[in-house]
Amino acid sequence: MNLEDKPKHIWDKVNHWSTELEILQTIIYKTNLIETIKWGTPVYTSNGKNVVGITGFKNHFALWFYKGVDLKDNNKVLVNAQEGVTKSLRQWRFTSKSEIDEKLILEYIEEAISLENK
Repeated sequence: MNLEDKPKHIWDKVNHWSTELEILQTIIYKTNLIETIKWGTPVYTSNGKNVVGITGFKNHFALWFYKGVDLKDNNKVLVNAQEGVTKSLRQWRFTSKSEIDEKLILEYIEEAISLENK
């Protein structure tokens, strides 16, 4: 799917991560995930199951993996957004588009897809 064919999203309340989130969205479009909107933000699914989502916050923008706790995370990029509350969800936080590593992101997403499809 082409980016120009997609509706524009209001990515975050402070609205200063739009470019960065569009870059993440373009990377996700290179997978076979299906975009849906849940909780007002894009969530990407495989076989109807949530795999990864993207959103912006005041101080960072993020990918979140629904079964992130099960990912290998060899690069130690995933964090628990709410320690003691969140059990399996993990975030990959960014504060600059220079931190976006397309190859590495695709590796994490492909692993997450594989886990979901097992």
